[in-house]
Amino acid sequence: MASDRHYADGTTASGFVAKETIKLANLSIPEQHFGLITESNVTFIDQVSGILGLGFPRLSSISRKTNSTPFFPTLAYKGLLEYPLFALSLAKNHTGSLSLGKSCPLSYPEGSNRSWVLAGAIDASVVNNTNQISWNRVASFPPFVNEANETNANYLQWAIPLASFAVNGTSRAPVPTYPFVGGGRSLALIDVGASGITGPLQDVSTLFSMIPGSRLVDSDVGQWAIPCDTLVPITFTFGTVTYTLLPEDYIIGSASGNPNSCLAWPRASAPHSDGIDWQFGAPFLRTVYSIYSFGITSKESPLIGFYQLRNATEIANLTQSQTPESISAYLSSISATIATTLPNVLLPTPTYTTPPYTMNSSISASVGAIVTSGLATSTYSAIFGTHTSFNASAIPTISPEPSIFTSIVTDTSGQVSTSVYTSLAAVVTLGIPPGWSAGNADDRLYEGD
Repeated sequence: MASDRHYADGTTASGFVAKETIKLANLSIPEQHFGLITESNVTFIDQVSGILGLGFPRLSSISRKTNSTPFFPTLAYKGLLEYPLFALSLAKNHTGSLSLGKSCPLSYPEGSNRSWVLAGAIDASVVNNTNQISWNRVASFPPFVNEANETNANYLQWAIPLASFAVNGTSRAPVPTYPFVGGGRSLALIDVGASGITGPLQDVSTLFSMIPGSRLVDSDVGQWAIPCDTLVPITFTFGTVTYTLLPEDYIIGSASGNPNSCLAWPRASAPHSDGIDWQFGAPFLRTVYSIYSFGITSKESPLIGFYQLRNATEIANLTQSQTPESISAYLSSISATIATTLPNVLLPTPTYTTPPYTMNSSISASVGAIVTSGLATSTYSAIFGTHTSFNASAIPTISPEPSIFTSIVTDTSGQVSTSVYTSLAAVVTLGIPPGWSAGNADDRLYEGD
């Protein structure tokens, strides 16, 4: 069965649907459908050959074709995880970690151009203080207009409300493409597969108007350029928590034909008919550890948690210490030069036609709705629930397998001795899966109100 995938950042993948037993450490899913890739406009490394789903089944074309469920929802439906969540850490050197709610550690060394998989809960080697995780309830979506038999909202994308954006402290409220739906919220897709950040033209043009010297350089893809010596931070607020991107985070690279001008995120995108205005990919996700709680049928809504990898003091120090020379040195160190020459004339602002809203607007859909189908099995005990205190007994731990070491010693006379011994690793607490202490239960969960 053929499979074609088209993503919001312009990447594509095509191939066919396969069915196989999928194994990840001690997790095994028989007869799991997935997409095998034969062609793509992306260059794959480390023998990557297919796509496994971490999203909601409602969006999956493979699910619709095969009456199956994607990989992660299958784990959640069958109750194979200690808690139905996964978490992701990205790094600029192509390393990072993916955590699933099961005790089965795997790792790839730094420099291998892979993420490493620590299938536990929340990676405690990254998250030092779980109380600093800020949680955001995910938005539900009405049925599509062509789903005449569907009468209830459900979950479609890992999308949460974006409260505001700012440049160098000057804040603006986003302007939603469809202000008549979702309570007038602007929704942002948190996309682990996206290489950049995109937003609606009305917001992106406002953002760059606050950066001196910026200009539109490609109307087709909504690309702006800024002076390469730009030092101002860009911030985005989800709930009541603000996340800072420094120039090294949002600058893509300098233009080879215009070395003093740098392309920058976000790009402006044409309106999306599902009402999702923003898409946050790698440049944002490299600054946070992101956690995705799948939700529990009839008990708990899906949530996204962000743990900032730089605290306020570190951000302040970095902001003060950055200079044009340090930005230039950083771009040089990562070979961030884009083979292009920018136009020497001002380009007109692109115009987009807003498509009809593709969802059934007569059916209400809220942020954080409790739904009766499509989420993890209700045999799970809800940790989040609706503003409940955290159940400390739910913290998962792993007991790593003993490590076998071989010691070969050559003494001064040339005699070689070999010894084998076992080192028992301590039980590792992988942090608190979605939850918080009773003392901060109400002020760390945000619903976009």
